[in-house]
Amino acid sequence: MHRIRNLWKCFLFLAAAASLFSVGSISAAEKPGQGEDILLDTYHRNIARLERNSFSFPLFMNSFERDNRVHVDVYGIFEQPFSSVVNVLKVPANWCDIVSLNPNVKACTYRELPGAWLLTFYIGRKVYQPPEDTRQVIYHYRKVEQRQGYLDIILNAEEGPFGTKDHRMRFEALPLDGGKTFVHVSYEYSDSVALRLAEKIYFATLGRGRVGFTVTGTDRYGNPIYIGGPGGALERSAVRYYLAIQSFMNTLRYPEESRFSIRISEWYDLTGRYRKQLSDLDKKDYITFKTKEHNNQVMLQRQTAAGLQ
Repeated sequence: MHRIRNLWKCFLFLAAAASLFSVGSISAAEKPGQGEDILLDTYHRNIARLERNSFSFPLFMNSFERDNRVHVDVYGIFEQPFSSVVNVLKVPANWCDIVSLNPNVKACTYRELPGAWLLTFYIGRKVYQPPEDTRQVIYHYRKVEQRQGYLDIILNAEEGPFGTKDHRMRFEALPLDGGKTFVHVSYEYSDSVALRLAEKIYFATLGRGRVGFTVTGTDRYGNPIYIGGPGGALERSAVRYYLAIQSFMNTLRYPEESRFSIRISEWYDLTGRYRKQLSDLDKKDYITFKTKEHNNQVMLQRQTAAGLQ
């Protein structure tokens, strides 16, 4: 039982670390300008999926596993203009305030090195944890391309927890008519034997009823059957992060001193629309935990700026 509990904790942490957005890495063969063409083509080919889906707003996703690589892609439309999206997401510090809305991210700090930015994610369980009880994953932030009609940002970590490797997060955006923005949030990583063992135990026991968003069929009553297992876990996490970016953008119109409290409330309400997939904490607990963790994050960032971290 003790071994199973430890493996379950291992999986919960890895699911959190691996959930940090959704999939899609830059291919080594991809040429300058090709990313924009691919994203625009994806938009035109999937207009119907954006207009008619189970999310009640323009969003669709793809997830798959290939060999030892795990992938998720999320595409959607933000109501904000492209210039506003660029101004927010080209700032590394803003990513810390975005990712820390996720219950599994207990804090995030940023620091600038010569020619590079590093973001440190403090990953833990959904309940409150102080930073010293979490695990750290360090990402390199890189703005691959930014111009009038296209934004491409990559975050990558060579090593993750429990033997996982080559974590890559990507954010792409391009402008649409009507002052809107088409976005692509993606993530991929190479899993490990430890993770596969933890997943097998978790989804056979405590995680048996956890599902994602992709409908894989219907039961004998005509009700949808949703993807489960690791694919479902990645989809849940991907949607959490997509809604985190959306919440961050939506709350920029408020005074700065009010944004955090409004942001965590809005994020919870947005995820609350999908209780089957995303219901983990009640709102009071989530707000209490996030308020304490935000204070920890502010303290950690001050220490990082002072060279103490």
